[in-house]
Amino acid sequence: MSIKRSAFLRNVAFGLSASVVLAACGGSAPTDTADGTDSATDSASTEEATGTLTVATEPAFPPFEFQDENGELAGFDIDLMTAIGETAGLEVQFESLPFDGIIPALQAGTVDAAISGMTITEERLQTVDFSRPYVKAGLAIAVQADNMEVATLDDLQDMRIAVQIGTTGAETAAEIPGAEISTFDSAPLALQELANGNVDAVINDAPVTLDAIASGNIDGLKVVGELLTTEFYGIALPKGSPNVAIINDAIMTMMEDGTYAAIYQEWFGEEPPELPESAF
Repeated sequence: MSIKRSAFLRNVAFGLSASVVLAACGGSAPTDTADGTDSATDSASTEEATGTLTVATEPAFPPFEFQDENGELAGFDIDLMTAIGETAGLEVQFESLPFDGIIPALQAGTVDAAISGMTITEERLQTVDFSRPYVKAGLAIAVQADNMEVATLDDLQDMRIAVQIGTTGAETAAEIPGAEISTFDSAPLALQELANGNVDAVINDAPVTLDAIASGNIDGLKVVGELLTTEFYGIALPKGSPNVAIINDAIMTMMEDGTYAAIYQEWFGEEPPELPESAF
C-alpha cells in the first residue's frame, strides 16, 4: 500500500500529531532574529545582487534533491534554489557534497550557500546563518513492514538504529538508552540497511522516508507512530553573509507572486503551508 507524500505533508502542514502508518500496505537599529540574521540587512534589495552563487547540496535526499535518470540534479530544493537565483538576478551553480561536509564547506568559504533539506537548529545557528524557513517537516520512525513491536521512540531502547550522519535523526537516536547506532552517508543507504534486516529501525525526515516507500525504491518498510518532531528547513550560509538578506528577499517575492506555490504544487501536489519568518 502506498501513500502520497502530499497527504503526509498535509498532516505536517497543519501540525497534526495523528499517526502515519503504512502497516498493511526596517530603519531602526539592527536586532538579532532567531535565525541569526538581523533586521537591518533584511531590507536589502535583490536588485543589487549580481554574480554567481555556489550552492552545496547532497543529492541523495529525494524528493528534495537527487540525481535523475540522466544524472542531472533534480528535486524541490533544486527547483526552488534555481528560482531564487532567477528572482535575485544570480547565477546558481550547484556543488554536490556529503551532508556532513556541507557546514564545514560553508565555514571554510568554499561554497556560498547550501540547500539540502537542512533543519534549522540552535546548534547549527552557532556556526552558520539560515534563510527564513522554506519547508515544514519532521522526523519519523521506519521499521520493517512485519514489525509489530515498535510504535514509539521508547520502543527503540536497546535496538539497532540506522541514521544519516550529521542529521537531526542521528541526534535523536543518540538519546535513546541502549541503542546501537549505525551511521550512513545518505538516508537511502540507512533505509536499505533496514530493508536488508541489519537494523531494527531508521529515524529520518518523514517526507524522505515516505517518498522512498511510496516510490517503490525500497521495499518492505513502513512508517509507524506519530511524528517525533516539527522541523523547518532553511538555506544555510556562512556567518554574516550578505546573501542571507538577498535570499530572504527572493523567497518573499516568490511567495507573493506565486512562484513558490507553483514549485511546491509540482512536487507535493497541494498548496504549501503557511510558514513562519523564523524557526524559533
